[in-house]
Amino acid sequence: MLFNYLLICPLVFIAGYVDAIAGGGGLISLPAYMMTGLPVHNCIATNKMSSSMGTSIACWKYAKSGFIPWKSALFCIPCAFLGSSAGANIALHISDGPFRVIMLIVLPLTGAYILNKKDLKPSGEEYSAGITIAISMLSSFLIGIYDGFYGPGTGTFLLLILTGLARLPVFKANGLTKIINLSTNISALAVFLLNAQVLFPLGVIAGAFNIAGNYLGARHFEKSGSKAVKPVIITVLVIFFIKVLSELIAAYI
Repeated sequence: MLFNYLLICPLVFIAGYVDAIAGGGGLISLPAYMMTGLPVHNCIATNKMSSSMGTSIACWKYAKSGFIPWKSALFCIPCAFLGSSAGANIALHISDGPFRVIMLIVLPLTGAYILNKKDLKPSGEEYSAGITIAISMLSSFLIGIYDGFYGPGTGTFLLLILTGLARLPVFKANGLTKIINLSTNISALAVFLLNAQVLFPLGVIAGAFNIAGNYLGARHFEKSGSKAVKPVIITVLVIFFIKVLSELIAAYI
């Protein structure tokens, strides 16, 4: 039991730091839980608990700094809840194999998109409030389904969509990403709680480490902005691609 804490807590701290800057912390934290040999659904559920605790701190930091566009956020939150709840319920019944295959195509394309952009600034002028909210709501629902069902890289994909499609400045996009991500985490967590999948002592202690990582990561983002985001996103995508590829190879050996 002690081994589980010694393995998970430091990695969950790093995951929180990465997640606060550019999303994708689940690519570090979820494998940390999985390496202990705990049942898969317990790992996913407990990871949702610790991630929710950490993301709430990042949200607080970004709100305090004025990075969260609250008008869009209030519309996105229910969409994120609905999508994540649906995804989590699906995850309890079917395999995530199809998502892994799709990710092998999506990840290299996403990496190429990032490398071809000098920065993460919107490609054009900001849309009207109505268009921005509509794109953000649809993104929240679809990414919410993905987060509830599979999860890794949710924050990264949201950040890219909100800067690329919704044309939000990177600070507002990251603030909105954190609110949406917190909503999907809480919604999925509620489903896992109802199905008694969360390991509470481990989740609470790991959550404290995730809070510390998120706090420091949010402070880094406040100081460095988009300069800190791009290399972290590329790193996250590479780790994600290797993870998915290795899982698919293992499944067919």
